[in-house]
Amino acid sequence: MTRPTQDATSESLLAEVLASLEDDKAEDIVQIDLRGKSAIGDYMVICSGRSTRQVVAIAEKLAERIKSTFGISVKIEGRQTGDWVLIDTGDVIVHVFRPEVRDFYQLEKMWMPTDAAASRA
Repeated sequence: MTRPTQDATSESLLAEVLASLEDDKAEDIVQIDLRGKSAIGDYMVICSGRSTRQVVAIAEKLAERIKSTFGISVKIEGRQTGDWVLIDTGDVIVHVFRPEVRDFYQLEKMWMPTDAAASRA
């Protein structure tokens, strides 16, 4: 069994997610605070990869880092096609898109508050 190296608070998970995405050259990273707005998690992070291969690699590397750092096995959906991969860490939901798929679904518009409280990483 993997021993977690630190406690998995939603803030520490978010910090690890953002660092992993930056390390793997994810583009246009957006974080959205969901606390008090939804029961699905505390934060949502949306980003893009340049190709299906990069989208899948970003998601798989993120899952490995979360497992290594916190001892948490995340749920991953969509890696078979690589157009839109969802990574559920429990408190942080991560969406990794190819740019054209992201433009089509426009999740940011659905979840971002109108007062611009969401921040770009």
